[in-house]
Amino acid sequence: MIRVLIAEDSITCRDLLIALCESDSELEVVGTASNGQQAIDMVKQLRPNLVIMDIHMPVLDGFEATRRIMVERPTPIVIVSATVDVQQATVSLHALRMGALSVLTKPALEPGADFLEVAQQFTSTIRAMAGVRVVRRWSDRPAYLKDAQPARIPPVRMVAIAASTGGPAALYRVLSELPKDFPVPIAVVQHIAPGFVPALANWLASASPLVIKVAEHGEALLPGTVYFAPDDHHLLLADRSTLEISARAAVRGFRPSGTVLFESLAEVYGGGGIGVILTGMGEDGLPGLRALHAVGGQIIAQDEASSVVFGMPGAAVAAGIADAIVPLNMVAGQLRRMIAGAAGVHGAQGAHQRRT
Repeated sequence: MIRVLIAEDSITCRDLLIALCESDSELEVVGTASNGQQAIDMVKQLRPNLVIMDIHMPVLDGFEATRRIMVERPTPIVIVSATVDVQQATVSLHALRMGALSVLTKPALEPGADFLEVAQQFTSTIRAMAGVRVVRRWSDRPAYLKDAQPARIPPVRMVAIAASTGGPAALYRVLSELPKDFPVPIAVVQHIAPGFVPALANWLASASPLVIKVAEHGEALLPGTVYFAPDDHHLLLADRSTLEISARAAVRGFRPSGTVLFESLAEVYGGGGIGVILTGMGEDGLPGLRALHAVGGQIIAQDEASSVVFGMPGAAVAAGIADAIVPLNMVAGQLRRMIAGAAGVHGAQGAHQRRT
């Protein structure tokens, strides 16, 4: 049985969340809190397997409560948000950076015909998040790198990144450490609750010197710019200079899908693409990374010790296709080294040809 604590100041919303949890035989609501301080105290007292946390509460808000729980007694936390206005979404994303696992949109207060489907989606996420180990384990150990073959590395033209659970905080770290003059465009697929992508892009833009935005159909690719897949649409390349936004069918349940993005990168840029697979549940992205690996593209996987969930990067590691397996604090540096290394190889080859 999964023991759940609900922190929500609205009685109506609290009753709805209780009803949702009680609709699943594997979930047991062991307590409810009406403010953040109560949530902290009850986590210590009741030791739940997971906390469902609202953000706007009296006495102490959900953001600060999340931060303190993750310091004092790390526990899986799922943020629930009634709306996705920029201000509230930004606070929710800060809570993810503090250690919350995921953000979910609160189901409608008036149950409709699709209530059963909504309840099943909500409770399945709760069950999955309850099993995540949340102890902070950021690693400073050396990265694993495959033996380099510099003479065969083509110049890097584009980077594609896919992430899921734990991804917003990981992207915050990576993108904040890349320079303003980053020489190639970056495309990103991040699995997140509907409506949160614009806020996620704005939040990350506040921490990074790069231009960060939600991608638009037919948009031109520019260096130093990060393009996020919009809600419920795939992001891929129409050609070497143009983005495509597609509503084609979901791939293994995902739209947007990391696999669609990586396959497109492989098809358009071949060995000139770098694929980065960050923390996340499941195996989204793996077939696309296989395609990229097959045409000579380079692959960076976040290591297990720094991943909130090692599912997505772990699949690439298990498949033997990762060129670099690095802790989160080394991903940005590894990207810069791969790009500089490829540029150096071709510069050296050009100089040699001129001498001969």
